[in-house]
Amino acid sequence: MADAGTLTSVTALEDADRRKAWGFVAPALLWTIAFFVVPFAFMAAMSLWKREGRDLVRVWNFDNYARFFSENALFQGLVNSLEITVIVTVISVLLAYPLAWIIAERVPKRLQRMALILAILPFWTSYVVRSYSWLLVLSKNGVINQLFMNIGLISEPLELASTRTATVIGFVHFFVMLLTLTIYSNLIQLSPNYRRAAADLGANAFQTFWHVVLPLTLPGIMIGAFLTFVLCIGDYVTPQILGGNNELVLPQIIMLQLGRRADFPMAAALSIVLMLAVTVAYVACARWLKIERA
Repeated sequence: MADAGTLTSVTALEDADRRKAWGFVAPALLWTIAFFVVPFAFMAAMSLWKREGRDLVRVWNFDNYARFFSENALFQGLVNSLEITVIVTVISVLLAYPLAWIIAERVPKRLQRMALILAILPFWTSYVVRSYSWLLVLSKNGVINQLFMNIGLISEPLELASTRTATVIGFVHFFVMLLTLTIYSNLIQLSPNYRRAAADLGANAFQTFWHVVLPLTLPGIMIGAFLTFVLCIGDYVTPQILGGNNELVLPQIIMLQLGRRADFPMAAALSIVLMLAVTVAYVACARWLKIERA
């Protein structure tokens, strides 16, 4: 009887803990369902409709997706987005890692917090303001062209604004700081014993970094790179301000479908394509991290 009573008490406690756990999870779950799952399902359904004149016809078909792959302007938007995102991610990682390493390894502990604050100062400025600031810097009468002309490198102003180069510069300026934080947080968690063990085994400074420090910080790099990929490929403001309309990316095309044509089904289909690209990147990143941990 005592054993049965004990089992009943344990079961009651487990049920109480389970109800308490669901109580904590339920608000976030309901929020996710209401503001992500339901809107996403509606957008996926709308992507299968079509627009006739000013009306939305609820006819289930894949014409919008077929149009995306058949019209070069639409498909090129995805290609442009992927190319710019990959370039920005690679450049940002190459710039952010040395900066994070300097802050973590060379800056004294008491000054590291100040160094991080200086590194994230761009985040304190409006995203739109930063983009317009770069537009002024890269314009024909901007600081860069004036500097190059004064020192004799060029005789005529360069066309830097409203180009892919301007878009990449604006993105890199923002995402280098984000990657610096993720990589720095990974670097400071490394135990100095790893470096001591490598030195005891005869490794020099470069070998220690290449075979010990870098592999151990790759998860932080991958997480930061994925965040950069997600934020960059879905951004509309920077390409619109710095890139102009010379080379459209997918978010710009989506906004054109909404603002000028009011073609909501096509905009929904393009948004699904964009989310699929992000999903593929996430699966690849998660799979790589899983393989590395294994």
